[in-house]
Amino acid sequence: YQGDEQMFDMVHRMRERIVTSRAFDGKRILGAILFENTLDRDISGKNSAAFLWQDKHVAPFLKVDKGLADEHDGVQLMKPIPGLDELLAKAKQRDVFGTKMRSVIKRANADGIKAITAQQFEIGKQILAAGLVPIIEPEIDINSPDKSDCETLLKAQILEQLDSLPDNQQVMLKLTLPEQANFYKDLIEHPNILRVVALSGGYKRDDANRRLAENQQMIASFSRALTEGLSAKQSDEDFDNSLDSSIESIYRASIT
Repeated sequence: YQGDEQMFDMVHRMRERIVTSRAFDGKRILGAILFENTLDRDISGKNSAAFLWQDKHVAPFLKVDKGLADEHDGVQLMKPIPGLDELLAKAKQRDVFGTKMRSVIKRANADGIKAITAQQFEIGKQILAAGLVPIIEPEIDINSPDKSDCETLLKAQILEQLDSLPDNQQVMLKLTLPEQANFYKDLIEHPNILRVVALSGGYKRDDANRRLAENQQMIASFSRALTEGLSAKQSDEDFDNSLDSSIESIYRASIT
């Protein structure tokens, strides 16, 4: 491809191929996360968000972060998000259900993890005020040498933030699969939580599914693991069969 526009066209064609596949629908999939570029494009003659909800019965979410800042105190905070209010208004107008925003934890640094959680919830409250449901995503790097300690620090900070929310506000969490099964059970059961979903984080699909199945009531929000084995060069039949097999395995791991 030549230039960003051609690149985005190619990426959109692959995303469109996934969501228009016979394997992709609301029977096994609750939601799908869109990039702003995708939100501004059509699928099968409809705005992408409208197509997802009206044709596939899948709730659309919008990625709102602008990438990661440099590492400090063992974490990478989100970069500033200029124009967030305008973006949220556009998402609301297009019947987007919620948002997602990612930051990354590398080491078990208490100050860094406190800062990353505070930033996520501060912006999350802005998203709630706009009438959308935020997916709070402080990802723990699966290669962190002290991953388990990161999880302990993060859970404590999240619980503190959740306890400060009004009773009528709910958020979602997108978390790295924990080292200890059901470690996030008290987050899942918290009244201010709508859902806790798991990111695959670089684990291969079979490994991610195995880990997910050990965590009751935690469901998948996989991207890399979902598309593992898919290729633009596949025939429609092979593509649909491969996607169907991937979705089915992830769905089965999610309903434990």
